[in-house]
Amino acid sequence: MATTLNIGQRIDRSYGELSPQEQRAADFILDHLGDLAIYSGTELAQRSGVSKATVSRLFRRLGFENAQEVREHARSLRSSGVPVGGTPPGASADLSAHLVREVENLRRCLDGLGPERLEQATSLLVRSRSVTVVGLRNSYALALHLREQLAQGRPGVHLAPQPGQTIAEEFAERDARDAAVVFGFRRRPAGLARLVAGIAARGVPIILVGDASARRYAEFAAVWIECPIDSVSPLDSYASAMSLVNVLASNALAARPRESRTRIAAINGLYEELGELEI
Repeated sequence: MATTLNIGQRIDRSYGELSPQEQRAADFILDHLGDLAIYSGTELAQRSGVSKATVSRLFRRLGFENAQEVREHARSLRSSGVPVGGTPPGASADLSAHLVREVENLRRCLDGLGPERLEQATSLLVRSRSVTVVGLRNSYALALHLREQLAQGRPGVHLAPQPGQTIAEEFAERDARDAAVVFGFRRRPAGLARLVAGIAARGVPIILVGDASARRYAEFAAVWIECPIDSVSPLDSYASAMSLVNVLASNALAARPRESRTRIAAINGLYEELGELEI
C-alpha cells in the first residue's frame, strides 16, 4: 500500500477486506478524522465498541505501527491543509472557538504586516507600470478579488492565469517597471518555487502572500506577507487573507487620491450607462 495515501484513503482501499469489527473501528475513525490526533488506541477501541487488539490489528492493516504513528499522521494531514474531520452529524459548530481562531489569525497577519511592509507593498502597487496578480487553485479567488479592487483605482491590473492559459503569456513582456502579487497558499499545485523564481529572474518585484508553508519562497520576493489560515474546522479559513486584500487595495486607492477618484467616477459612469449594477 502506498505510504503517501492518507488514512481515509487507506481505509477506503482496504474496507472490503476488513473484518466486521475492524470495519466498525474504521467507521468510527472516518466519522472522527478531525479528532484522530488526540485519541489513544484504548480510547478509539472504547468509543468504537471494539477491543484494543482489533484497533491495533486495523492500524497494522493500514500500514501504521501503532496509535502514536496514527496520531502523528493525523496532525501532519491537518497542518498541510488536508480537510479531515468535521462536525459530527447533528452537532452544532463551536462558534466561539471559531471566532477566537479567526481573530488570532487576523491579528498575526496584521502584526506581521506592519507599517513598513505595508508601505513597501503599497508603493509597488501604485508606482509600477502594471500589476499582475497570480493565484492558483485555492488562491485564485483571492487573486481575482484583489485584481478587481485594484482595478478600481488604477489601470494595468492583470489576473493570471487566464482561463485556458498559462503564466508565461502574462510575463513575457514584464520587467522591473512592473510588479506581481503572487498568492501561494497551501494545497497549491507543485512548482511555486519555479514560478516565483522565474518571475523574479525577469526583474519583476514580487509581493508574495501565503501561509507559513510559502515562507521558504520569500527569498524571491520584494515583500513577503504571511496570512495564517488555520481553523478549528476541517477547512482552512481565508478570512485574514481577504482582510489583507482589503488593506492593500484601500491603501493603493488612498495613495493616488486624485487618479483614483477620476477612474472611479469614469467606472461609475459606465455602470450607469450600461445598467450593470442594481443601485
